[in-house]
Amino acid sequence: MTLKGYHQDLHTLHVNTLPNRAYYIPFSNEEDARRDVRTRSDRFTLLSGEWRFRYFESVMDLPEDFLSEDQPADAIPVPSVWQMHGYDRHQYTNVRYPIPFDPPYVPVQNPCGLYMRHFTVDDEPGRRTLVFEGVDSCFYLWINGSFVGYSQVSHSISEFDVTDFVRAGDNTVAVLVLKWCDGTYLEDQDKLRTSGIFRDVYLLRREPRHIGDYFVHTWLSQDLRSADIHVDMQMWGEAPEVHAVHYYLYDPQGDLVTRGRTYDSAFDIHLDHAELWNAENPCLYTLVMRYAGEYIAEFVGLREIRISNQVVLINGQAVKFRGVNRHDSDPVVGPAVDENHMLRDLVLMKQHNVNAIRTSHYPNSPLFPRMCDRYGFYLIAEADLECHGVTFRDGDYDEANYNRIAQNPDFCEAILDRVQRNVFRDKNRPCVVIWSMGNESGMGANLHEALRWTKEYDRSRLTHYERASFPPPGEEINHDNLDLYSRMYPSIEEIDGYFEDGSVGKPYILCEYSHAMGNGPGDLENYFQCFERHDGHCGGFVWEWCDHAVDVGRTPDGKRKYFYGGDFGEYPHDGNFCMDGLVYPDRRPHTGLKEFKIVNRPARIREVNLEGGVFDIRNMLDFTPLNEHITVNYAVRQGGREVSRGQVPEEQLCIPPHGEGELRIALPPLKKAPFAVYFEMRQRYDRPLVPAGHTLGVEQIGRQKLDLTPRPEGVLGLEIQETDTDISLRGENFRYVFSKRTGCFRILNYDQLHLLDRPMEMNIWRAPTDNDMNLKQEWKRFGYDRAIPRVYDVRVEAGDDAVITVRYSLGAISLPNIAEGVATWRVRMNGRIDASIQLTQRQGAPALPRFGLRMHLPGEVTRVTYFGYGPYESYKDKHRASVKHLYEDTVAGMFEDYIRPQENGSRWNCDYVRLSGPLGGLEVTGEEFSFNASLYTQEELEAKAHNFELEPCGDTVFCLDYRQNGIGSNSCGPQLNKRYEMPAAFTFDFSMMPFSADGE
Repeated sequence: MTLKGYHQDLHTLHVNTLPNRAYYIPFSNEEDARRDVRTRSDRFTLLSGEWRFRYFESVMDLPEDFLSEDQPADAIPVPSVWQMHGYDRHQYTNVRYPIPFDPPYVPVQNPCGLYMRHFTVDDEPGRRTLVFEGVDSCFYLWINGSFVGYSQVSHSISEFDVTDFVRAGDNTVAVLVLKWCDGTYLEDQDKLRTSGIFRDVYLLRREPRHIGDYFVHTWLSQDLRSADIHVDMQMWGEAPEVHAVHYYLYDPQGDLVTRGRTYDSAFDIHLDHAELWNAENPCLYTLVMRYAGEYIAEFVGLREIRISNQVVLINGQAVKFRGVNRHDSDPVVGPAVDENHMLRDLVLMKQHNVNAIRTSHYPNSPLFPRMCDRYGFYLIAEADLECHGVTFRDGDYDEANYNRIAQNPDFCEAILDRVQRNVFRDKNRPCVVIWSMGNESGMGANLHEALRWTKEYDRSRLTHYERASFPPPGEEINHDNLDLYSRMYPSIEEIDGYFEDGSVGKPYILCEYSHAMGNGPGDLENYFQCFERHDGHCGGFVWEWCDHAVDVGRTPDGKRKYFYGGDFGEYPHDGNFCMDGLVYPDRRPHTGLKEFKIVNRPARIREVNLEGGVFDIRNMLDFTPLNEHITVNYAVRQGGREVSRGQVPEEQLCIPPHGEGELRIALPPLKKAPFAVYFEMRQRYDRPLVPAGHTLGVEQIGRQKLDLTPRPEGVLGLEIQETDTDISLRGENFRYVFSKRTGCFRILNYDQLHLLDRPMEMNIWRAPTDNDMNLKQEWKRFGYDRAIPRVYDVRVEAGDDAVITVRYSLGAISLPNIAEGVATWRVRMNGRIDASIQLTQRQGAPALPRFGLRMHLPGEVTRVTYFGYGPYESYKDKHRASVKHLYEDTVAGMFEDYIRPQENGSRWNCDYVRLSGPLGGLEVTGEEFSFNASLYTQEELEAKAHNFELEPCGDTVFCLDYRQNGIGSNSCGPQLNKRYEMPAAFTFDFSMMPFSADGE
């Protein structure tokens, strides 16, 4: 079978599709229209459900009679993607195209799927249109055996007038979907590549003449108290009688404000007491338009976005976007997400202080922005455009190729089409405050034209395109039609430099930052402070919301299995680079999302006079008085215990947006010891996505010290025996053996407890995090992953205590020493070990991953009590979700189960940790150390590609660290900030004390 070659023709993008229009559904009565449930419309016939399906490895394999229903076929749900149903295979690639670079041509071996189903058309008069909300990558359409049309642009709506093709009663629709088309070169998004009819299909019944398209414009008065609404309409179709358009406007409470009618193509409404829309208080009016029996209901949000003195203002107020990038993605259905999936995301976002979303890198489901209208989120609405694969056209990445498509006039029509379809569909959405031309598609005349058209068509919103910040040689940044200076993953120093230079003069926005891959991101607070430092910085969008993976079932022991790039035998692929979200594929929050929530808490509190209970509080909200949004509870903590609790009176929270006030709390009688006040910010009232009492932020001011009861000193002296290899130390109820070869203890026996299942060792390696992916190459080049100790000399001094002094180095085969130092171990008569380990790193080497001791404790040691930053994993640059206090946990409970195993579960800035089991355990005291307690070795974490492959070692692996290197976001971001690196020289002081169950 030979198809018309529309799918390889850059100048035939759509055949017989209706003009672009705003998304809406017509109803036959006002009541149903205002409810905004499209399935209640008798003019809407949903064709989603089970379809007949035939898969072909190549479009060339189609038989001549492929439309015949006599051929055997499978069943497949619509919407869905066929890779999720056993056809073809999954592929994850970030930048590289999945096909040869030969535009507009695609491989002859082009997989395709033929979808067929029957549907019924009633005998009501009027026109019928068939709507496809999303088909990847393109499709040919037949009804009752007649060719209807063709369309592409996977994430946009395609609508066909099928009035002349359908008949009353039974009808057959056939859709041939091709995996690749010329649009594939413009849809190179960083995601799992899937195919099929992945969004809803439905039939609409329209009046012969009807409102085809409309554009709702709003303007606010200078004092923001009144507003004007202007609606432009386009009438489509012909009818013998011309009707008036009747319109009705209802306020956010559902009361009728005004009504009117017009025979013109436009009408105006003036409001004297306007209720404005913003993400914190999404007040929506409802506009109902009636024409010839059709009712269309539209949300109207009265809001204004503009720039003044380089500052982005919404309704006259400076705003910061606390945003995330979001794909339509799910591990079971892929991109075929429904309203419940979307709502699940929005609930989590709102509960974690997200106020803005970038629809990366295509229009999300048309239902999604309507939900954002209702629940309050700002949107960057992005066109379905990404073609960074062009940078690999010569084999290796070459920035010089970036602009090839952007400057090629053959692609101008296709690029503009994608931008226009995005704008037309969502132009009436108040949540959309920024139009984005697309992502990573170079810069040139085609994008200039897209920006020009967008700004000319809609001047009420801002325009965005990140690659416009890198104009081709000889060009300047677009000053006429580009509103924002956008960047991805710059260092904070680079951002500061932009404002110091001041030559561009546009507001700065981070369309992507803080790459949230695996254990990360670790730099959110630093970026937050940068945003606050510069009025002209309007915030950013973390990359990204969710890990992308495919749920492939469970292991025999019930562990969920997720696959990512490379697990499907595909080429090319980019491994687990798609596992880079703030939530796991099933939407369990990463610790990175908890970090995001606390960094973006609704209020910030700082100390004024801690001893007097006086604090300053700043309202971080843009539109809401603090007392209308949150309650603030507090707890006074001392010595690891809670001394008292209270609630801040509401009158102290009567603070306007961006304002500051004073908090005064009553302190109870306290010991003469350090203390801290822990504040908890909770949702005051029930809101649609956030229940009253939900925690929105925490903050702890002050510093408490743990009260520890000293253990009694021993009364019997130590017995010391020394050989060429060991030093044996015996006390009243313990025996320790110190290895002269490693400079550490190899036996720690206390009463009946054998504390070490393997010899203790110095440890500088960690299972690399995803954000270590670049740095780990340097680490391995310097041998950090295979460091071995070298002991030069050991001295023992005997007295009441035994003091062992070791001069040592750490090195790797074939390489100079990594570090050297002196370790002093003082063994007390009661069995306590006081250690002081000095280390100096080799000059010119990268910062160490960590430094400390690794001990394999018995597997029965499962309980952990610690005084440090918890309850979540914490690192020097990733600890805002945690505060310093006394916590209890289990070894298994401290494990953060990243899909690709890596360093996890550390607790930072600890002064005390106690690991215990039935026979006893080990206590460690010190100042500001870190530790891990895990079922898995770092070797196991590094060796395994998936969490379901992990095998516990049988011991409790206890890593006692001076520090770890910070986390950062260097997997796709700047290098780790120097302040979070391991120092090159330091001394690690701590004490260890074994204990038995009888001696607890």
